Formats: sequence, C-alpha cells, structure tokens
Amino acid sequence: METLLNYAAEIVLLIFLIITFFQSGIDKIFDWKGNVSWLKEHFSKTFFKDVVPLLLFIVLVTEVVAGILCTIGVYNILALGTTSMALYGALLCSLALLMLLFGQRVAKDYEGARTIVVYFIPTVFLIFLLQA
Repeated sequence: METLLNYAAEIVLLIFLIITFFQSGIDKIFDWKGNVSWLKEHFSKTFFKDVVPLLLFIVLVTEVVAGILCTIGVYNILALGTTSMALYGALLCSLALLMLLFGQRVAKDYEGARTIVVYFIPTVFLIFLLQA
C-alpha cells in the first residue's frame, strides 16, 4: 500500500497512457481499412501519400508495445518497486506522440497537432517523475 501511495501520480499517468495507447491500437487493428482510407486522404498532398499503410503499421506497433511496457511498468512499481520499465513505456509513448505530431504537421492539420500536445504534456511529466 505504501508503494501505491508513493507512486500514485506515476501509476495514474501510466494507466492514462495504457488506456490511450491500447484503445488507439485496438482501433487500428479492428478498423484497419477505415484508418488506412482516412489517412490516405489526410496525407494525399504530402510525401507520405504512398507509404500510409507502412507508417500506420509502425505507429500501431509502437502504440501497442508502449501500452504493454506501461502495463508491465505498473506491475513492476507495485510488485517490485522498480520504475525502469515504466520509464521505457513512457519514453516509447512520447516517441509515438512525436511521430503523430510530425504527421499532423506535415499534413498541415494544426488543430490535430494541437490535440496531440494535450497527450504529450502528461507523458513528458511522467518521464520527469520517473527520472526523479
């Protein structure tokens, strides 16, 4: 119980990232065709237009692995009192968000890019907490 109280913010933020990235990954898996179709249109006027499925797959794998690492991180904090796996998960989440941000900026979807920043801020804060 003491570990839970000592790492409450980290655990809450990790759960936030787990929900965010697992849901996003599951959506990409179950609606692959819809996502590819929407993204091909979204990136039709960019240099990404011919590689959308490959890039979507890379983002999908990154998000799912990030969610898994964050889940292991919560377990490691609660069971072992270690935070390294949680840090790796948070770092991979930040990488996924940076990839998404770059894509939105390339597509000149500045509102979409702004939305990603809403997720990026708590992710960077979590990295800060896990490094302290």
